[in-house]
Amino acid sequence: MEEIQSQSDNYRSSSSSASSPASRVPSSNFFYLRKPGSLRQPISFEDSPEWEDTDVDIRVEEGGDSINAATTPVSPSLSKLNSGSLPSPPLPEGAAVARKTAGASVVWKDLTVTIKGKRKYSDKVVKSSNGYALPGTMTVIMGPAKSGKSTLLRAIAGRLHPLAKMYGEVFVNGAKMHMPYGSYGVVDRETTLIGSLTVREYLYYSALLQLPGFFCQKKSVVEEAIHTMSLGDYANKLIGGHCYMKGLSSGERRRVSIAQELVMRPRILFIDEPLYHLDSVSALLMMVTLKKLASTGCTLIFTICQSSTEVFGLFDRICLLSNGNTLFFGETLACLQHFSNAGFPCPIMQSPSDHFLRAINTDFDRIIAMCKNWQDDNGDFSSVNMDTAVAIRTLEATFKSSADADAVENMILRLTEKEGPVLKSKGKASNATRIAVLTWRSLLIMSREWKYYWLRLILYMLLTLCIGTVFSGLGHSLSSVVTRVAAIFVFVSFTSLLSIAGVPALMKEIKIYASEESNQHSGALVFLFGQLLSSIPFLFLISISSSLVFYFLIGLRDEFSLLMYFVLNFFMCLLVNEGLTLAVASLWQNIFWSVLTLVNIHVVMMLAAGYFRIRNELPGPVWTYPLSYIAFHTYSIQGLLENEYLGTNFAVGQVRTISGFQALHSAYNISPSSNSKWENLLVLFLMAVGYRILVFVLLHFRVRKNVSLRRLCQCNRNSTT
Repeated sequence: MEEIQSQSDNYRSSSSSASSPASRVPSSNFFYLRKPGSLRQPISFEDSPEWEDTDVDIRVEEGGDSINAATTPVSPSLSKLNSGSLPSPPLPEGAAVARKTAGASVVWKDLTVTIKGKRKYSDKVVKSSNGYALPGTMTVIMGPAKSGKSTLLRAIAGRLHPLAKMYGEVFVNGAKMHMPYGSYGVVDRETTLIGSLTVREYLYYSALLQLPGFFCQKKSVVEEAIHTMSLGDYANKLIGGHCYMKGLSSGERRRVSIAQELVMRPRILFIDEPLYHLDSVSALLMMVTLKKLASTGCTLIFTICQSSTEVFGLFDRICLLSNGNTLFFGETLACLQHFSNAGFPCPIMQSPSDHFLRAINTDFDRIIAMCKNWQDDNGDFSSVNMDTAVAIRTLEATFKSSADADAVENMILRLTEKEGPVLKSKGKASNATRIAVLTWRSLLIMSREWKYYWLRLILYMLLTLCIGTVFSGLGHSLSSVVTRVAAIFVFVSFTSLLSIAGVPALMKEIKIYASEESNQHSGALVFLFGQLLSSIPFLFLISISSSLVFYFLIGLRDEFSLLMYFVLNFFMCLLVNEGLTLAVASLWQNIFWSVLTLVNIHVVMMLAAGYFRIRNELPGPVWTYPLSYIAFHTYSIQGLLENEYLGTNFAVGQVRTISGFQALHSAYNISPSSNSKWENLLVLFLMAVGYRILVFVLLHFRVRKNVSLRRLCQCNRNSTT
């Protein structure tokens, strides 16, 4: 204890000298002002601007069984934001005004989360955390990087990774229960938005996926979410985010991702790092918007790393974590008093959140060691020499023996002794509705994403034109058979290889699906049907345009039925190829590894397709069985050749003729049956279905659990070292 006390004295003196000269910094000029013994008096910032805002004061009445909310003015530290310096955008005509929300109380008691291999010395990511969140308030989980903030948030929301184990209890309105669909929303740190849609379109399609009922009833919900998140000026602007589409800024995109969850009008909202990648102005606007959202009655719980003084004054309660340990939980301004009681007062020229992280972040020890000889205008930088481990132990011990810890236990006891209203599910949109919405949304995206879709169509046309001109003027003689086989092989193989250009678009669709599926807005089967139905028009457009150019440049048989079979065969080939690409993208969930894998698969299939060496002459193990049978090139080329040569005859001299089957015998293996081309088409159809089933399995077990093959390889490598 003597060591801790001496370290505390050194830290107090260094904090004072670092902020200003000692002669000008009296002991009363810290950020907290509180008389001894008055633990429940509000604390105000001396040098903070005056604010005007209202906050929802939640209190539990003695002998009552419900939580009452009353609107009371907050400390004067809150509000030039709402007094006119940051006005909200005007509400569009016909839009509904944000209405009050019946929030819910959330309590976590003795919550411990373990993840094997997550920490170097212990598997416990969160250790015996206690806390609560009340309707109409903002509860923030703060701490340095890797302190367990996001894990604690996900544990409370019931969104832990499958490998994580949770111990302890979570209560909602006093009852142990899982929050039903629609009663809560979760916003991840990084969300995938659709850049080719406007804000209003994106939220409208999100409402169609989430809410049951008629389409017209959801417009008012969307307009309310836009107004709540102050997005009225950007409602008709493209979200963007691509290299060719600037779109919204980071703060605006973050508000769109939150508005997506507000469509369901949740009673509890969990947000992981709402200020992630935001500048100070965008961060302040974001927190003011969330403060207004909380004033409607919604319960807000979110994580944050650090904040400015103005943003810090907007919080209601703070849960301070370090290495999974709870160093403080209680009113935000009382945290300053807690640090002062522990011997670490906050200097007047320093932000409270910066001061907290300085005291509990072990990375500062390495920085001080690196800069111990560095001098600045305020003196020796290394004079701030408080050992972080000692500070953490001191803060934790001080909190456990403080009145704030007793107040938390009493509040948890009151909130859990009687059960409140049970949260009910708001219902979901039907699967048929979701499939229709995803199909229409994907068609709209395809019509606008020229880089991923229309550019691919142009590339297909150019490639087909090149192949057609190279093999043009072949004629219909016996000598042209081998060259025509080469032309069909090159056409099928190269166009299939070109489909790899669609990997970025499919990867983006998978990311959007993973984000929507995590919030139960979509499902694997719904996504597959929606993606299939939306891709059919695009693939058919490619197949008919490319087939017409190739067919007439090569000079194939001039019959309409044969041309239609050629188009249908090539369309099925593209459909199989799309399923293969989607399966590989779902397996890796990484563009580089997906492209590399697909290139190798296509090359191997081209070698086993029977052109470089006739299928009957391929080595039996591996190349004949199974590669030549799983290569879709084989069935597509075989069907096209049978479509062209079965039923034809070629003259050999002036007397003898041979059939098309005999002419192809030495160049490619085909069947003499007249129905064989339809059998090959059926095989292509079954392969397309098989790949889609494989994609369903991969989406269900890998994307749903946020596990990719690359991550599994990394985990196995880490576990062996």
